[in-house]
Amino acid sequence: MSAKHRQEPRWPFAPVNASAYDGCVNLLAPPRARLPIEVVFDLVCPWCFLGIRRLRRTLRARPDVAAELLWRPFLLNPDLAPQGVARQDYLVRKFGGEDRARRLHGTITELGRVEGIEFRFDRVRRVPHSLDAHRLVRWAGRFGAADQLVEAIFEAYFTEGADIGDAHVLAAIAGRQGLDAPLARRFLATVAEVEAVHADNLRAHRLGINGVPCFVVAGRSAIAGAQEPEVLERLLDVALVEG
Repeated sequence: MSAKHRQEPRWPFAPVNASAYDGCVNLLAPPRARLPIEVVFDLVCPWCFLGIRRLRRTLRARPDVAAELLWRPFLLNPDLAPQGVARQDYLVRKFGGEDRARRLHGTITELGRVEGIEFRFDRVRRVPHSLDAHRLVRWAGRFGAADQLVEAIFEAYFTEGADIGDAHVLAAIAGRQGLDAPLARRFLATVAEVEAVHADNLRAHRLGINGVPCFVVAGRSAIAGAQEPEVLERLLDVALVEG
């Protein structure tokens, strides 16, 4: 098999920027192990926001690892109307009412504070379809900005209550990250990457991934859920040993 085929990723996806985890180069330090980490996630999933923050904290504590995050879309609500649904209607359908959702959100809010997340579920008025948000992450990956855009979209939705199913809102978020907002709006007005997002979502299910977040390290070791950093560190160690 040629070198080209050996290096081909399992998932077709735009390159992403891993510089946030590369740090400064020390020529006297041992070489850092490069690990691709596939992050299967949905942008309307609070556990994904929490789990990814924990992953970032874990990576900051591992100077021996140079991670490349590969963002893999997962649609928790694929049958949702394109314009989304009122939050109250969604809570009734998913949790049977607001009381159960409030208890769950209280737990997530407490856990989020440890990671510096201020969950404000009370500000969310609509539960959006996340297709366009995932499309925009793929688009941002062309410019090496997928990592920061994922964080910005999470923040906008879960902290500000922004409707991340709205193309104008998404373009504004991209603009605040230094991307070209008008260009982002033009991209979202097309059907570019729609089939690719649906294909990746289907592929995740075929791989047996039924819940998110799910982290796949070096294409071999995987773990699901918003795991504590200690658990994620062990996953990295297993991948390094097997590598």
